[in-house]
Amino acid sequence: MSRIPVDPYTDIVEEHFAVIYAPRRHRDRFPENCVQVMESEQAAREAEDPEKNFFAARVVGPSRSSEGLRLYYLEAWLGK
Repeated sequence: MSRIPVDPYTDIVEEHFAVIYAPRRHRDRFPENCVQVMESEQAAREAEDPEKNFFAARVVGPSRSSEGLRLYYLEAWLGK
């Protein structure tokens, strides 16, 4: 379950497949400059490059933080 709810009546915060730049994979939220939203799960898996710290994931966002950043919240790592 996501830390932020997805509103079914708007498209502001949605679930996405993405590739995340994550040197350490212990975080559960990422600024938008580390997240590349992909068209599909397959596209995210194909773009994954663990040697360069790019990992496929399912995320929810973007959501504004209290500091004004746009964040994506990790739902699950997809992995190869």
